[in-house]
Amino acid sequence: MKTNTWTLAALILSASWCFGAEQNWTHFVRIGGHGLALGRAGAIVRSAVGTNVYGIEVDNDITGRYESLLDPAAKLRAIRELADAAHAAGQKAFVYIAGTECITANADKAPRSMFKDHPDWVQRKITGEPAVFTGGAAFWIRKGDEDVWISPYASEWRKTYMERVRQIAATGIDGVYVDIPYWMTHFDGWEDSWASFDDHTVAAFKAKTGLDAKKDIKVGDFADPGFRKWVDFRITTLTEFMREIDENVKKVNPQCMTIPEIYPGIEAEAVRVGSDVYEMYRVTDAIAHEYEFDGGAAIGASKTPLDWLHYMTGMYTFRAFAEGKASWMLSYSWDGEKSVDPKEAMKNLFAAQLTAGTNSWDAATHVMSGSNDMATRKAIFGWIAAHEKIFYRPRIPLRPIGVYFSPATRNYFAREWMESYLGTMAMLLQSHREFEIVTPRTLPAFRGEVLVLPDARCLSEKEMQRLEKFAGQGKALILTGETGKLDERAEARPGNAVTRLVRSAGNAAAPRVVAMPKCPGRAYWALLGKQYDRAAASGDPLPDTTQATILRDTLQEFKYQPAVEIAASPFVTAQIAKVDGKVHVFLANFKGLKSKENAVQIPEKGVRISFPADAGQRVHFLPYLDEASEIRSERKDGRLSCILPDIHKAAVVWVD
Repeated sequence: MKTNTWTLAALILSASWCFGAEQNWTHFVRIGGHGLALGRAGAIVRSAVGTNVYGIEVDNDITGRYESLLDPAAKLRAIRELADAAHAAGQKAFVYIAGTECITANADKAPRSMFKDHPDWVQRKITGEPAVFTGGAAFWIRKGDEDVWISPYASEWRKTYMERVRQIAATGIDGVYVDIPYWMTHFDGWEDSWASFDDHTVAAFKAKTGLDAKKDIKVGDFADPGFRKWVDFRITTLTEFMREIDENVKKVNPQCMTIPEIYPGIEAEAVRVGSDVYEMYRVTDAIAHEYEFDGGAAIGASKTPLDWLHYMTGMYTFRAFAEGKASWMLSYSWDGEKSVDPKEAMKNLFAAQLTAGTNSWDAATHVMSGSNDMATRKAIFGWIAAHEKIFYRPRIPLRPIGVYFSPATRNYFAREWMESYLGTMAMLLQSHREFEIVTPRTLPAFRGEVLVLPDARCLSEKEMQRLEKFAGQGKALILTGETGKLDERAEARPGNAVTRLVRSAGNAAAPRVVAMPKCPGRAYWALLGKQYDRAAASGDPLPDTTQATILRDTLQEFKYQPAVEIAASPFVTAQIAKVDGKVHVFLANFKGLKSKENAVQIPEKGVRISFPADAGQRVHFLPYLDEASEIRSERKDGRLSCILPDIHKAAVVWVD
């Protein structure tokens, strides 16, 4: 058999991942943030070590302050001092820089500012209004300061920016942390602007597509092919900006990591802002997710149970996008909710993140530094450190049901797509079935027997060919909504995609391709919006609806048998995977939680888990913030079964 070099490399990489490749420090961080100035390095490191932080964030923002963009010398000395102190203590440290934002202090009184010196660098609305703001536009902008957002195509700025990036990496710091490189569509009055229409950006778009962004596209109209090209161009621009930052970092310090902070997640905000984490994971070492989504509470203490379910789906999706890289969560547990104990809110947030395999960042209220309770940080981070391999080693699927994430569909039909995707994931999470989120990049490696495509209406020819190959192997496809109706550019596909995929399944004795034009996922998500929070708050049973049973019944038709079976309430989520060769189940409990009222769960009692007989001999139970113990199990009908002790916030179960 002839094997080319690329194939051999891919096989080696796959094998090393499955059998426990060495992970870098980004996978094991427990983050705390700090302001940075000369002379503060010792105090910062002592505080981090004393509260069990591993992964020190510091902020003196060279690129985001006009004064230091021009002259970074003093701030570079402070970064070097901090890097040396952190390394002496066995720590890792990374430094914050702004992406496309730059603030000039006291610009109302200063003769120079970024905008005064370089008005042509600034992003603009299609009407020409520049992205220039002052105090009140955001909590971090002081009165009299000038806050501007710069086009990535302002070449002189970009040249200076990359020089500063190289200088920062040369200090020996372990990571360069880039805060939300995005198109200004976030502040009041800019949300629907689809900026930027500055001359530099418009010229770059015309060079790429031949279109004049000011004249040839219908801004905001996804039915317009020109606007869809604008959407793609904006995402590609910021992805390539981050790629260039990473290349400049690695030129001078190959061990230095590049980590963008991105607030949009998997929803429509990613398209509007242009920072798409699916694309950015390809070009960076990790991503810090300041994960917020429209309609959901950003603060842990304010989240409803349905928000938590959405949040879990988002984090599991990030882990799928990451393909082995780390996912950090810059998120906020408590911001003054009077009826909620901040300590309980902190515990809930970190429990959810650990269950999903993401890294925790503790911060006070809605900023990046401090803590809502230092003693609680110390206790939780110490517990995480003691059990970090359980949560952060690679999670390898056993017998998963695949759920397909379609980036092109999300880009052009975000609302319909997200409802279908969230509803499908909710069905699996609430029925505690093993899942694996599959993307166009990971589809060739998917080894499950069933793949669900929730309203994935935009599929490329390459995706269709891979799906045909999947079905041709006798595996099952569940196609919901308008899956495959359009190509990756949202243009009509000739022929019928469903018919094509059915044909590819051949002459199987039983149908292996099922189409559900009335998407059950979307219907189920709408139903949960009416029922879930009320039922979860009281712990009452959730109605076993027709929409919720469709997927279950279809799986029974396919004779799908899960490797691990779990009986629990729909207010508990589970992820099933092998970790270092042992079958693990990661459980999070959201029963009893009420937004801004209660952060203490109703314990989940009597959860029953059945493992394959060859999984092992002994069952271990690790309650969140407690110690592991072996629990009683029994062998029956060729399986190993157990009933778990009460689950309060979260727990992990495994067999050896």
